[in-house]
Amino acid sequence: MSGGHGHIDPSNKKIAMLIAILALVLAISETLGKSAQTTGLSANIEASNLWAFFQAKTVRMTVLRTASEQVEAELPLAENAKVRDALAKRVDKWKKTWERYDTEPETQEGRKELAARAKAAEKKRDYALAAYHHFEVASAAVQIAIVLASAEVITGVAALVWLSGALGITGIVFCAIGIFWPTAIHLF
Repeated sequence: MSGGHGHIDPSNKKIAMLIAILALVLAISETLGKSAQTTGLSANIEASNLWAFFQAKTVRMTVLRTASEQVEAELPLAENAKVRDALAKRVDKWKKTWERYDTEPETQEGRKELAARAKAAEKKRDYALAAYHHFEVASAAVQIAIVLASAEVITGVAALVWLSGALGITGIVFCAIGIFWPTAIHLF
């Protein structure tokens, strides 16, 4: 109100509209940021699980390979032909099993497939967390912009509105970077 006559300063309406738009941008950047953060954390868990499965397959494969190599080395020492044949069959079975542990395209659970899946999950995680950081910068810029626009209403310092607008645009730019090019700029 100005002059006590019940009239609202028209510049305050414009600032109120600016604050409303900034609040909308803030809500969008916060929502996108939380979504990216959740995606990043989920992909990180998936990558960790896949690498743990990879390690388990590696241990199993190594144990079977070692056992088969040891028995294979001792085969010529077996005096009984039946025992030698049984051991040879066992070694063949172990070899097939450890080869399956190394690669199993039909189930995607061989070491090679697990490593590829884990790397894909890591890539998804890195992409999502890069986007998350940009949304966080956008949110911070817009929050400061809202404070500055509010301060202009109280102080009447026009420079605060311009600074608020610039920070609002900065927030919008960082939202766009987070959506379209999250890995293009690395701030952190």
